[in-house]
Amino acid sequence: MKYSFLAIIAVLFMSCSNSDSKEEVDYSAQNEAEIKAYVTENNLDAKRTDSGLYYVINEEGTGKRPTAISNLTVSYKGYYTNKKILDQSTDAGYTFNLQGMIKGWIEGIPFFKEGGSGILLIPAHLAYGSNDYKGVPAGSVLIFEIKLISVEFSAANDAKIVKYIADNQLNAVKTESGLYYVIDEAGTGKQPTATSNVTVAYKGYYTDKTVFDQGSSTGISFNLQGVIKGWMEGIPYFKEGGSGKLLIPASLGYGSYDYRGIPGGSVLIFDVKLISVN
Repeated sequence: MKYSFLAIIAVLFMSCSNSDSKEEVDYSAQNEAEIKAYVTENNLDAKRTDSGLYYVINEEGTGKRPTAISNLTVSYKGYYTNKKILDQSTDAGYTFNLQGMIKGWIEGIPFFKEGGSGILLIPAHLAYGSNDYKGVPAGSVLIFEIKLISVEFSAANDAKIVKYIADNQLNAVKTESGLYYVIDEAGTGKQPTATSNVTVAYKGYYTDKTVFDQGSSTGISFNLQGVIKGWMEGIPYFKEGGSGKLLIPASLGYGSYDYRGIPGGSVLIFDVKLISVN
């Protein structure tokens, strides 16, 4: 599959460093004026969000509505305010996981349902910021005509997890996000939050039991804000001394892209023990 330049791959265990970037420039006021002028000149019925994104709904659509972590297919044409085209998909569209896209798409696409179409007018701070990026000049306002062709939720992941639970006779609980967890021991000490620093011993493997990662018995220490969403949500179900399993769909793991040997779309299972809340 050809990847559009839109796809900024999300590294979920560790955020990317911008230390090598040039000094950031704030284009917000300039971008705002540019978008307002474009909206007026083209008689668009555009709405503005608190982030500075503008969007136009030509057709809302009647099918499923995506979330910020959905897999979906979108056809699009992208251009600048001078109408110069920067990128365009085929009529069949481009398939991707929304969590790996520019912020303007992550926020904007969920305003539409399947079959919906419209326009996203995206300031630089919700796109490529104040640095040149693969031919896109720094500080550029990007405009996309989009049609949301389909939303593909993680039914396959869920079915795989349900089968694993049945095959292994696990007493698992499912959360609204699609995470499943098993508490073998709840623990008796402190209970972490999603922003806590913790020390956890773990073993990670796929549903076929192939191990892809394993820590030492003394555990590894980290802040839960810096790990995949399945851990951020799942570890706080335990108190210090607690242990169990997290069964994590790709939407709460590494999404639809390969990541350091982990195939895109993988269900991840972790045996975890919460050693301490630091």
